[in-house]
Amino acid sequence: MMIFFIVGLIVHVVFFLSIFDIYFTSPLVHGMTPQHVPLAPPAKRLVLFVADGLRADSLFKPDDNGTGRAPYLRSVIEESGTWGVSHTRVPTESRPGHVALIAGFYEDVSAVAKGWKENPVEFDSVFNESRHTWCWGSPDILPMFAKGATGDHVHTYTYPPEREDFASTDASRLDTWVFDEVKDFLNVAKSNETLLNMLHEEQNVFFLHLLGIDTNGHAHRPMSKEYLENIGLVDSGVAEFVSVMDDFYGHDGKTAYIFTSDHGMTNWGSHGAGHPSETLTPLVAWGAGVQTAQREGSHKYDDNYLKEWGLETSMRVDVNQADIAPLMSSLIGVPFPVNSVGVLPLNYLNNSQHFKAESIYANAIQILEQFRVKMAQKKETTISFLFTPYQFETLASLVRSVPSLPLSKCFGYFLLVTFGIELLVVSFFYRAMLTLGLVVLALWPMVSGLYTKAKVRSLSWMLSCLFLAVFPLLPVVGREPDVNYVILFVCICFQMMQVVLCAYILTSTHSSLQLKQGLPLFNQLVSWLTLVSSFLIPLLSSTRLFRRLLSILMSLVCVYLLLSTGYEALFPPVLSWLMFAWINIEQETMNTQGSSNRTELSSTDFAENIDITKIRQLRLDDIRRSYFFVFFIIIAFFGCGNIASINSFDPASVYCFLTVFNPFIMGGMLMWKVLIPFVIVMCTFESIQVSTQLSSRSLFLVVLVISDLMALHFFFLVKDHGSWLDIGTSISHYVIVMSMTIFLMLLSVMTHFLTSKRILIGRKRKMHFR
Repeated sequence: MMIFFIVGLIVHVVFFLSIFDIYFTSPLVHGMTPQHVPLAPPAKRLVLFVADGLRADSLFKPDDNGTGRAPYLRSVIEESGTWGVSHTRVPTESRPGHVALIAGFYEDVSAVAKGWKENPVEFDSVFNESRHTWCWGSPDILPMFAKGATGDHVHTYTYPPEREDFASTDASRLDTWVFDEVKDFLNVAKSNETLLNMLHEEQNVFFLHLLGIDTNGHAHRPMSKEYLENIGLVDSGVAEFVSVMDDFYGHDGKTAYIFTSDHGMTNWGSHGAGHPSETLTPLVAWGAGVQTAQREGSHKYDDNYLKEWGLETSMRVDVNQADIAPLMSSLIGVPFPVNSVGVLPLNYLNNSQHFKAESIYANAIQILEQFRVKMAQKKETTISFLFTPYQFETLASLVRSVPSLPLSKCFGYFLLVTFGIELLVVSFFYRAMLTLGLVVLALWPMVSGLYTKAKVRSLSWMLSCLFLAVFPLLPVVGREPDVNYVILFVCICFQMMQVVLCAYILTSTHSSLQLKQGLPLFNQLVSWLTLVSSFLIPLLSSTRLFRRLLSILMSLVCVYLLLSTGYEALFPPVLSWLMFAWINIEQETMNTQGSSNRTELSSTDFAENIDITKIRQLRLDDIRRSYFFVFFIIIAFFGCGNIASINSFDPASVYCFLTVFNPFIMGGMLMWKVLIPFVIVMCTFESIQVSTQLSSRSLFLVVLVISDLMALHFFFLVKDHGSWLDIGTSISHYVIVMSMTIFLMLLSVMTHFLTSKRILIGRKRKMHFR
């Protein structure tokens, strides 16, 4: 049997890794000939302002008094430049957004499999093609363009990472730092002949990365005073910097300016998904070679926003975010980035028709070059006769131990299991189906007849199912942190001192941050101690079933509480209630069936070795148990939107532990929050295996069959066309189900250790003297 498990594990690992070889292979190709416009460019230098996290409506829409929040940029829009909306793509994060802006292509999917690196894939960029590029801003963004460039012509100036503090009283100081540094840089250049000569060369780029708006948006939300005032600070900083640049270059009129954003932000202070507030970003261009304000002509997109923004008199010209890279290349006359998929937006250019024709021609040839290289690679690497059709294999041999039963009953079970599997598949797309499934499960004691024999346990099962059914209907993102749910949870469900302390830490932390007093050191220490102790305290308790489960639950709930921002704090206790009800109802089922080898729950001990002679064979009821387990795993996965909270980044969940931006620690904390409901379900399943005297490998085989049938369905639902989000979602569903077996196998090792091992303190070993 061990050989079967090893072979099965290897097969699933191979199938899992094959997805990365098939779908996560980099589409980028190399070896193309750079293409540039053979005519003289209109600008000698380019200034790129990127206001990180700035929404289009936040910049363009006037305030309540009817005045613009950015008067300088608004004057550019109305008098001297061209403007529009830059449409970003998922994922709306800083790295993909800046890559699209500066390199002209959207997130390379192979970067997903290469970890969190500054520059996981090699790519060309406008900075790389420039003669010199000087960058000021965040240490999270600038280094990846410097390391991706050939030579040493990309110069970066960053502030310390510690400045990126979400609890900062004034995050706009990040932008003030950038403006001050670049002005000092130009002043120093006046007395440095070498630097002065470099600055007066052609094809130079100045990049100002402004992170203050994004940081204030995460900390205070985009509708806050801090976020909106930061826009005004950036606007005045841009105006002052333009004046300094004009003075430095003697008003030669050879500087082009582009102001935009890498992504927007939702009303609740997150980004990463495809909401319009995240994908609609501002674009304002002016200066050398840029078309002046246009009053006539047709608009490229729907103009419903123009009246709301008070810009009816100027023409809005929208672009895709990747189109900005060829626009910058064309303005200063550098070759188009060889990996760019952007299309040059001609409406932004103020030049002759000849120049526009040469520019768009070079752009087309640059894109065609990628196709030619890619086609050549495919011809070299594709061997047609190795392709074989997909082979189907029967899985009936995995359940041969099921005793023979009437055909009608087996067929009834087959229909129920098939319906249940399809319900799980549909729940990946519609979370409300989980609610329907829980309602159906609540009726199980009534249908099976258990209600008449065990009314209390059946009623507990039914109520816990119905309470848990509420969570899939609640919104997963778009909510303001509401600690009232946490207080309700503490007062009603748990009166334990540790939970009360954690609730106090949570409320006081959010209160302190709202008052701009930072993260209290005491709160931070208690939070980290709670996290560390949650792994140790359960190992100190008794290994009796209910005692150990209660200890595990209380430890996990405290950590989950500190990582919560609203109603999701209620999810673990309600889930745990259902899990306890499940354990009791399964015990009642064993009693009803008159099992001779059943054990009482009160005397069940995780640490005791199971008598091999008492291990029973697989029954049809065990198929139901396995299905319940898979269903509850998916409830833990989707039930409270934890996965969505990771995809749509919101640092508010980890404010009790740290406020300074650290992607590794923050990501690890959010992943542990996601794992906590899984651990609760896995510990419950371990309890049921022990209490029902069933071999874990038998139940695991049934779980394997169910997950593989779901994976087979998702295999045919994988999309290779449509939007990046649609393709990525379809692939992730397949990967999730295929990896479920591997994931649960690894998690079962952890839960087995968590339930059966015990640390003995102060107990001496007996010594025998001869």
